[in-house]
Amino acid sequence: MQKYSITMRLFHWLTALLVFGLFGVGLWMRSLGYYDPLYQVLPYWHKSVGFLLAGLIVLRLLSRWFSAQPAPLASHKAWEQRLAHLMHWVLYLLLFGLFISGYLVATSDNRPASFFGWFDIPALFTAFENQEDVAGLIHEICAWSLISLVALHALAALKHHWFDRDQTLKRML
Repeated sequence: MQKYSITMRLFHWLTALLVFGLFGVGLWMRSLGYYDPLYQVLPYWHKSVGFLLAGLIVLRLLSRWFSAQPAPLASHKAWEQRLAHLMHWVLYLLLFGLFISGYLVATSDNRPASFFGWFDIPALFTAFENQEDVAGLIHEICAWSLISLVALHALAALKHHWFDRDQTLKRML
């Protein structure tokens, strides 16, 4: 069995942890009232961790392009391989949709967004009228789409492990 490299496995599981964490915090933030003590704190952390995830995904893609990946398992049908390939790229597309829309929400007032207080990510432009609302809606649609596809991704891995009894899941553990 050819496993994914330790780097790719760490990227995979760290990405999963951050995606689920950001999704949960995003849902929580929507329920906060203006006078809630976390009203200002959670968005700050959500933005910073979101920028961290964006950097992680760029590193993950670079690692993917510059390192050998395990070949698909012989037991995988051609349609499964194509679907898995498509699914991975749609997940990346949704992540970048989240990063761009999140950046547009965070900088919609023409102020920079702080990255853990270490440095600011500048507001380069105001792209369009009602930027915060439109980008926020896109951000929400991308988040729900991503979490839905991640659930399908996890179910597919479990299907391969429990029903097909192949090595798909073990290669990422």
